[in-house]
Amino acid sequence: MRTRGTLRLATRGSTLARRQATLVKEALEDRRYEVELVTVETTGDQIRDELIHQLGKTGAFVRELDERVLEGDLDGAIHSMKDMPTEQPDDLVTAAVPERGRPGDVLVTPDSSTLEELPEGATVGTSSLRRRAQLLSERDDLQVEPLRGNVDTRLEKLLAPALQEEHQQRSEADKERKANTGDEDFEPAYDRTVDEWFDDLSELERQALGREVETEYDAIVLAHAGLERSGLAHYVDYQELPTSTFVPAPGQGALAVTATDGETARDIQSAIDHPRSRVETTVERTILAELGGGCIAPVGIYAVVQGEYVHADVTVFDRDGEESVTGARDLPIERHAEAAREFARDLADRGAAELIERAREDAGADADDDTGAGDTDDTDGGSTGGVPSEDKPAGK
Repeated sequence: MRTRGTLRLATRGSTLARRQATLVKEALEDRRYEVELVTVETTGDQIRDELIHQLGKTGAFVRELDERVLEGDLDGAIHSMKDMPTEQPDDLVTAAVPERGRPGDVLVTPDSSTLEELPEGATVGTSSLRRRAQLLSERDDLQVEPLRGNVDTRLEKLLAPALQEEHQQRSEADKERKANTGDEDFEPAYDRTVDEWFDDLSELERQALGREVETEYDAIVLAHAGLERSGLAHYVDYQELPTSTFVPAPGQGALAVTATDGETARDIQSAIDHPRSRVETTVERTILAELGGGCIAPVGIYAVVQGEYVHADVTVFDRDGEESVTGARDLPIERHAEAAREFARDLADRGAAELIERAREDAGADADDDTGAGDTDDTDGGSTGGVPSEDKPAGK
C-alpha cells in the first residue's frame, strides 16, 4: 500500500544496472515508497566498440539520465558512482549514497589461478587504464588486452576457449569410441556423454560455448561489487586483488541517487543515505577532481573511515605502470573534503600532476574530452570537470 508517494527513477538498461537499481528500489520500498524504474539509454550504451576513455563525452553513462531528471520527467536517477562526473549541474544534488558494496577488484580465471600463478606472458583482459597500469606494475610480462561488455559478456569471453576445447575433445573421443564399438549404447570415453556434459553446464557456460573467440584470455579483471551484483560470482573462480596495490577507482562499489534540490531529494536522503559511504566517496571524488585525472590517467583512490579520521590511499601511474606517485594520509573527518583537496594538491606537487599531463598528451585529448565512467559492468575510471561540493547533498 502506498503511504509515502511514488518515485520514478531513471536507470540504465544493462542487466547489472537494473539489478543495482532494484537494490535502491527495495531500500526505498522498505521505507514505504512506491518506486517505478524507468530505463534510459545513454551514449555509453550506444557506443559499444570503443573503449570508455575514447568515448569523448563527459558522463557518457550518466548525462542522459540526469537530463531527464532536470527536465522534470523523472524524480531521480540511479548511477554507479564512478560513472558520475565530479561536477554536477547547479540544480542537481546527490540525494543519497546507499551503503557501499565491495570496493575492490577481482582476478577471474578459468582455473582458480592467482596473479602470481599466471604463466609468463599471460593475456589479461581489461579496458581500464588504471587496471592495466596496476597489472603491468605487478607483472610487466603480462599482455593486457582490451575487454568491453557487460559482466556476463566478459565472463563468456574468458570461459569460451577452454569450454570449446573440452567440447571438441569429448565429441571426438565419443565419436571414436562409438565407431570402434559400433554400439549405440557405447561406454563414453569420459565420465559422461557430450549431451550429459552439456546438460550440466550453467547458462553462462552454455552461452560461452557458442561465442566466437577473438582473443584468448588467461584472466580478466572485474569490479568485485559488479561480479557479486550480477549474480554470477558463484559460477566462476576468482581471487580478490589487494586494495593496497590495486587501489580501486574513486567511488567503486558505490551507488548514487541524483535528484533536483528540494523536498524529494531530502526525502530520499533521509530514507536511504549511508553517511559513512558518503564521506568515503566524497573524499575519493574530491581528490580525483583536484588532480584532474579523469579517464585519461590511471588513478586509484580509496578512502575508509577510521574513527575520527578518513584514511585515504592514492596511486597515480603512467599508462604502462612503470612510474607512479603514491600517498596515504589520515584526513580529519570533520573537514574531510577540504583535507582531501589539500592532500591532492600535495600529490600533484610530488609529481602526480606531471603523470596526468603526460597521460593527457598520450591520449591526444585535452581535459574537456574526459569521460565519466566506472567499472561496475562495462566501464572504469572517473570524470573531472571541477571540484565537487561534497557531491552536493540535498539542502546544502
